[in-house]
Amino acid sequence: MEAATPLPLASVRTRAGRLYVESLVVEDECAVRLASEREQAGADAVKLVLDAIEIGARVLDREQAGAQADFVKAEFERAARDLDAQFVERARRVAERLDEKLEEAFGPEAGHVTRALERHFSDASADAVQHKVRDVVRDVSAQMQHELRAQLLAEGEENPLAKFHRVQLAVAKQTADAHSQQLRAVVDKLEATRLEVERLRAEGEKLEEVAAERERGSAKGRTFEEEVADAIEQIAAAQGDDAAAVGDVKEASGKTGDVVVGIDGCAGPPRGRIVFEAKNSRLSRPEALRELDRARSERNADFAVLVVAGAGKVPARMRPLREYNGDKLIVTYDPDDGPPLELQVAYALARARVLMRHGGGEGIDAEAVRASAERAIQALGEVQRIKQQLTASKTAVDKAAEIVETMAAGVKTSLAEIQALVAAPPDSEKTAPAR
Repeated sequence: MEAATPLPLASVRTRAGRLYVESLVVEDECAVRLASEREQAGADAVKLVLDAIEIGARVLDREQAGAQADFVKAEFERAARDLDAQFVERARRVAERLDEKLEEAFGPEAGHVTRALERHFSDASADAVQHKVRDVVRDVSAQMQHELRAQLLAEGEENPLAKFHRVQLAVAKQTADAHSQQLRAVVDKLEATRLEVERLRAEGEKLEEVAAERERGSAKGRTFEEEVADAIEQIAAAQGDDAAAVGDVKEASGKTGDVVVGIDGCAGPPRGRIVFEAKNSRLSRPEALRELDRARSERNADFAVLVVAGAGKVPARMRPLREYNGDKLIVTYDPDDGPPLELQVAYALARARVLMRHGGGEGIDAEAVRASAERAIQALGEVQRIKQQLTASKTAVDKAAEIVETMAAGVKTSLAEIQALVAAPPDSEKTAPAR
């Protein structure tokens, strides 16, 4: 860009934001040429002049601003160099001063802070913080323990564990009551179980006794029949009668009837027949009557006698040595009781009944026979009573013997204790060697 040509201004002034130029003459070739071209073109040259002024003003302003910026930059750089040098010098002085102060405050030997720390935190110092803290903590701990002990031992609401203690007591009481109830229930259950076990044991013993009795009865069945047959044979032989054991011999329609007696059978044809049925088990009254009727029918006998093993085997609602229907009789016989008196009486009654039936009563005093039978039955009752008394006496004698044996054993024990006491040396003799 070419340099601006100086303008010979007659008068230049600014007013109200406008620039007023009077008597302006421009000699710049470029400006003249442009104005000439504009005039030749028929355009307004004033606008060209205005544009030239405005554009020139802006260019001048921009160049002036750039010159000022360079100046400012140069000044800033110079000021920065001066400031940097001053800062370095001041920082050096500050560092030296800071080192002196730090050495004065934190020096290992003469530093104020070091001496203060040694005084307040050294173990050798009596004013050390840890010692004071320890003393304070000890005092506070002792006081807290005392207060806590007082609170825990208090009975009122100031005790923090009072509510918990009451709850624990209530829970313990409730637990104890529950345990007591459970134990009581267990004891009751154990007692019921014990009673049930005892009942079952008693039932088991009864069942075992019944089974043993049943086994003894099964094993003793033939033996009892044989013993009955032997006893009847002896009674019959003494009176000239014929007795035969027919338990295994089938006659008529069956084998009912164990012994058949032919009256006066040893001297000739029998004058009548008596059948004996031996039973080691208890029958009911209807069964016993049917059994005797069947035996009398199958053995073609005139009289039937049921022989049972003991009073406990007599059929229900029937009595021994009593006739039933004029041709049946019940009698008990136990081979271990000695002479068969009941069996002899039953034999005599049955024999007399058969003889009276077959002989038409000739030569037989029925009243005398009945009276004799009653006397015999009464005598048998006396015999049974005396046997029971003898049994009771024997039991009492056995118990007395057991008591005597127990007393004798006690006396022997006392004698042994006396002998031991006599044989033992006195305490003085025991301690004499020690002295």
